[in-house]
Order: sequence, then C-alpha cells, then structure tokens
Amino acid sequence: MTDRPRYGEYATPEEQRLLRGLPPVEDVAPQTLAPAPPPPARTGVPQESVVKPAGRPWDRVVTIGLLAYGVINVFMTGMSYLNLPDVMNQSMAILGIEGEFTNFAQGKIWGTVAAAVLVVGWVLTAWLSLRRLRTGRLTWWVPLVGAVATGLVASFCIAVPMMSDPAFIAYLAS
Repeated sequence: MTDRPRYGEYATPEEQRLLRGLPPVEDVAPQTLAPAPPPPARTGVPQESVVKPAGRPWDRVVTIGLLAYGVINVFMTGMSYLNLPDVMNQSMAILGIEGEFTNFAQGKIWGTVAAAVLVVGWVLTAWLSLRRLRTGRLTWWVPLVGAVATGLVASFCIAVPMMSDPAFIAYLAS
C-alpha cells in the first residue's frame, strides 16, 4: 500500500477554487460589513440602566435546589395522596381519634385531585422560576411561594373528605 495523494492534496488554493467553479481570489471584491444599527432608544430610561443585571450564582443554586426538593416532595406526597384512606387512618390514629376513616369514595377522588394539584403547582412554579432565572431576576422566593400556595390548595382538597367522615365529625363534636 502506497500513500498516494488524495484528490486536490497538491493543488494550490487558487487551483482548488477554479476546480470548484469559483472565481479567482483577485476577481472577488472585498465585502465590507455594514455597521450594526444602534439599539432603539427607550424613552425615559437612561442607556446605562438597560444593561442586563449580573447573574447571581447563589440564587440559581438555591432555586434549583428548592425545585429539586419540591419534585421529590411532590412525588412522595402525591403517591400517598393516591391512597388517601390509609393516610387518613394513620392521621386519625396520630391525632387519637377513635374509629376508622370510612369515606372511601370521596377519599379516592379528592386524593387524586390533591395529587394532581401538587403536580400542576410544581410545574407552574418550575416554569415561573426558570423564566425568572433566564431574565436574571431574583428567584429563590418563587419555589417557596409556589410550595405554600400549592400546599394550601392541596390541604383544602384533603380536608373535604376528612370533614365529611363520621368518625372525624364525632371527634370534633366531643
């Protein structure tokens, strides 16, 4: 096997241009780039304040950490809400309520609704957080507010079957 030259290996750049059907380098007029247009002026805003704010690496780390903790929490809590009657029996035992949770039909429905609320709440929180991170705005508080708001709505969903359970009503009446 001999190391033979490949096609065009010994050709000069001018010969390669001609073989490709391009004009010689001397015949090509040099192109000048037009200067970039100035950015549009904003009325009432000084030009110095238009600059994008500096990134905050600690904010990004805290926000992503809170979102990661939130997705684990949503998964674990959502799985338990899908089996709400067992969770209610455990909660009633912890509170010292005699009897068992018997409102199974509403427990299944509202448990599923609460799990869906957790997932939708986390997705909205993550979307808002990532959107704020991209613009360079302070974001660490968004996952906290999202968790509180989602938790309140999910707690309401769990309270509906609990408040209509006979054993829990008897406990409240005593």
